[in-house]
Amino acid sequence: IENRLLQEQINPHFLYNTLDAIVWLAEENKSAEVVKMVTSLSDFFRTTLSKGHDYITVKEERTHIESYLEIQQVRYRDILRYEIHVQPELRGCVLPKLTLQPLVENALYHGIKLRRGLGCILVDAAQEDDRVRITVRDDGAGMPPERLQQLRQSLDTEEQVGFGLRTVYRRLRLLYGEQCSMELESEPGAGTTVTLRFPIRKEAGA
Repeated sequence: IENRLLQEQINPHFLYNTLDAIVWLAEENKSAEVVKMVTSLSDFFRTTLSKGHDYITVKEERTHIESYLEIQQVRYRDILRYEIHVQPELRGCVLPKLTLQPLVENALYHGIKLRRGLGCILVDAAQEDDRVRITVRDDGAGMPPERLQQLRQSLDTEEQVGFGLRTVYRRLRLLYGEQCSMELESEPGAGTTVTLRFPIRKEAGA
């Protein structure tokens, strides 16, 4: 149910805005960029649907957020750049579908868009002992200490604050229990960092 709610929250507005951007590019006769946008949109929804599976590999999740960021970079070319780093040995690890996209979206809309000038979103996935550590970092607007504390407290309560963060964390807890964690760090004017840690679990046959 939460997967469906998350997809319903994110996809319609993203789809409408992307289609508007494709129409604008077509009117400007930028055919190469139209092809790139349509391809990225196709890849994005292919992973979103993923044949109804609730869990996908880190490699597939990387493709998903890369498609998302490629599309957003066309829309926000003057303010957005991004980097994605995934250790090769982690590509076959599984995690709940749509784990990273809400975090990347938060980084864009609540971080990069609220600062002046060019900003960067960095996604890094690395092995840490027997666990996966995934960090989503932006150098955007950041948040005041009281807002940060409110978000931290909401992760383990029913308080409806930071829908995307809380939903991502709850879905990780369903799969990994207390073996997973989500850490939030932020500083006004210096950006926000979300760090996920969870056990390495390989897909069948990986």
